[in-house]
Amino acid sequence: MPGSAIWGWLGPIIVTIFGAILRFDRLGTPKAIVFDETYYAKDAWSTIKYGVERQFIEGDAANQAVLRGDTNIFKVCEQVDQCASYVVHPPLGKWMIGLGEWMFGLTPFGWRFMAAVIGSLSILLLARVARRITRSTLLGCFAGFLLALDGLHFVLSRTALLDIFLMFWVIAGFACLVVDRDRSRQRLADWYETSGVGDLGPSLGIRPWRLAAGLCLGGALATKWTGLFFIAAFGIMTVLWDFGARRAVGLRQSLLGTTRRDLPLAFAWIALIPLLVYVLSFAGWFATDRGYGRNWAQATSNGPVYFIFDSLRSWVDYQKQILSFHTGLDSSHPYASEPWQWPMLLRPVAFFYESPKGCGSDNCSWAVLGTGTPIIWFGGLIALIAMIGWYVATRDWRAGAILLGYSAGWLPWFFFQIVDNRTMFLFYAIPMVPFMILAIVLGAGLIIGPMTRPGNRRLYGAVAVGAFALLALVNFWWLYPVLSAEVIPYQDWYARMLFKSGWI
Repeated sequence: MPGSAIWGWLGPIIVTIFGAILRFDRLGTPKAIVFDETYYAKDAWSTIKYGVERQFIEGDAANQAVLRGDTNIFKVCEQVDQCASYVVHPPLGKWMIGLGEWMFGLTPFGWRFMAAVIGSLSILLLARVARRITRSTLLGCFAGFLLALDGLHFVLSRTALLDIFLMFWVIAGFACLVVDRDRSRQRLADWYETSGVGDLGPSLGIRPWRLAAGLCLGGALATKWTGLFFIAAFGIMTVLWDFGARRAVGLRQSLLGTTRRDLPLAFAWIALIPLLVYVLSFAGWFATDRGYGRNWAQATSNGPVYFIFDSLRSWVDYQKQILSFHTGLDSSHPYASEPWQWPMLLRPVAFFYESPKGCGSDNCSWAVLGTGTPIIWFGGLIALIAMIGWYVATRDWRAGAILLGYSAGWLPWFFFQIVDNRTMFLFYAIPMVPFMILAIVLGAGLIIGPMTRPGNRRLYGAVAVGAFALLALVNFWWLYPVLSAEVIPYQDWYARMLFKSGWI
């Protein structure tokens, strides 16, 4: 890694602090239960309190009680299992939301706290991984800066939904695999220099960074099932990297060497470890008698061995029910959108909207609009198209990895749209955003050019990239009032609706 190691950390940390200030400022505003916080904020509280999700009092009464500061929101049932709540997402994201509630209470700040923490840390992660793949601290900081200014990332970092946690685990897993790529290639190069060319090549050891990637991708799967697509995509990617590395040093049987030396451990770390993390995320369900479909009485009736097998059987049945729910999720919603609309921001989600008084106008708007920053998203779309051409022309592994990560977060949704007519929303695209920004950053590196380019050529490129960064900042500033729930005149809110037919 060229450049200063100190600035390699200090620069991304400064950008992360900038993003964190934006996210934590007025984090408890609006003092309301925003969009799907009505599910996850309360489920997280139940998870922290009981280890599993429980049913709440009927109607809007639970939400009103929460906003009054009353945490007595659970139904009372004659039998414990009658109050079990049927939920359709794994529990890890709710455990993470619940950690903030455990520290700060069942309040808007409490249930949004961990989303802001994780959103801020994802800026640091992206800056560091961009630095590693570009070998430039400046471009790494540029990546973090763009993520800090993305509107969708900003809104989800201030809302108790699961998607920001999914995105964090995905980019963390990707970052670990990039580090593993560097480390394993260095080890292979060291072997080559001392041992020469062979048939299969050496074993590359335990590879702790690949194990770390498996744990992170397990975190993604334990947050939402869509983490499975990234596990499959990144698993194939990391094995192909191994094959390419062995072939690059001239091993005569590089494919066989990859199959024997790399594939078994890769399967264990990238396939089995995520599955183990997923199962462990249900520890609260296994340890209590309050979970949905738990069948506790039967499981505890015939000894510890029977307990394990019967509990696993009940758990598998539960997973089948979750799968059937997702395959039949086709109810209409006014803010639903289709995957092809996401890159162009054609149909954002209004997370919150009210018309209060006190803005100096007869009509006021108080809104949280879940949309990306258009300059970044439209620039990202152009950059992704450029990455396709760049990969076809050069086979640059970075362009391929970026396109694969973006595709894993986007293309599966077309299948669900065609086969199931699935109800989907723009914020499902948040795992794609880091890869979109990496495409911009890689394109920025090509625009600026290497150090060997003439001075004016690099100067013009740097000016162009700097102008894009400035435009992103201005665009985010313009949208900020409708992203952060500032009370503004209605005409000011209306002026910020880019596509009137889709944003309103």
